[in-house]
Amino acid sequence: MDLSKRITGLTGDGDDGWGIFIKARQMKAAGKPVLELTIGEHDDRTEQIILDKMHASASGGHTGYAMVPGTDALRETVAKRIEERTGVRTTPANIMITPGGQSALFASHAAVCDHGDTAMYIDPYYATYPGTIRGVGAVPLPVQARSRNDFQPDIADLEAAITPGVKSLMINSPNNPTGVVYSRETLEGLADFAKKHDLWLISDEVYDTQIWEGEHISPRALPDMKERTLVIGSMSKSHAMTGSRIGWVCGPEAVVANLITLATHTTYGVAGFIQDAAKFALEQGETFEEKVAAPFRRRREIARELLQGQNSVKLIPAGGAMYLMLDIRATGLSGEDFAEGLLEQELIAVMPGESFGAASAGHIRVAMTIPDDQFKDAFARLIKFAADK
Repeated sequence: MDLSKRITGLTGDGDDGWGIFIKARQMKAAGKPVLELTIGEHDDRTEQIILDKMHASASGGHTGYAMVPGTDALRETVAKRIEERTGVRTTPANIMITPGGQSALFASHAAVCDHGDTAMYIDPYYATYPGTIRGVGAVPLPVQARSRNDFQPDIADLEAAITPGVKSLMINSPNNPTGVVYSRETLEGLADFAKKHDLWLISDEVYDTQIWEGEHISPRALPDMKERTLVIGSMSKSHAMTGSRIGWVCGPEAVVANLITLATHTTYGVAGFIQDAAKFALEQGETFEEKVAAPFRRRREIARELLQGQNSVKLIPAGGAMYLMLDIRATGLSGEDFAEGLLEQELIAVMPGESFGAASAGHIRVAMTIPDDQFKDAFARLIKFAADK
């Protein structure tokens, strides 16, 4: 018996770029001292005070079915957080709690795209984007941002790419994989494009607490965008709660009401004790979030210092997130060949730019996710590896 084309075709013809990551893990399992700069996993794990709250909630009995849209308390806390940070009126009715940001991305596309509709997104992109779109039966349409423009999307490229049947545009700022923070000019252009073509805008903002330069602007806060924007949030990056799998969608009340119906037939909500821990974590405020983000700010500065005085590796301006995008085209290698060679020769694992779309070919993504001293050593060896090519 055959499996569905939907499930077997999620990743298209490849592995969505996970090959180097899988190989590095296999090498580590075999006892090799691989330094992993691949995925966005904090080296400092979830704070003990959050785990203590989670444990107390579970021990206190919050282990049964939680309300499908999320607990009233957490929805209220998330809504308050968003309103305070954006100035846009937000209520619990605008919030749907999900099992992580990935689930929120899937639910958002399921809400706005019918089978056969087209969903646009910016290339470079997080590796799951095209599979998420295929998973709801829609057709993925990447539009390349360009390295020479520091990967800020160009509205002219979007206009050239749009076709009949496009229903949505997904953006991500601060951006994974590039670390780029979209400028106000870029976001206003994207908002105008969405309004002109009557598109839903899906804004992945899971790195909104990791801003090193510039400002984070949610497109939901731009004029006439509240009713056509779905914002994705998550506790994973802001509070180092990756394994807890808790995020949200913020959008118009009518959309959220239908997302609740979707969750009733799919995830059936998120564990109550995890929601209680998430509420507690959010209540710790911006100082706590800055503490979680601080290692990545430090390591960005370490990398910038090491890159001075050489021309083998160029840093794409990294205004936010826990990643650095490096242009290694001066070496004459593709991102895939560079990553393969670096892993084999130096036992350092990075993600090839090709993992994130055609626009970042000839680049690599470095996750700043190991302790400072190890990161400094690995990054220096990476630069030397490039210089020797």
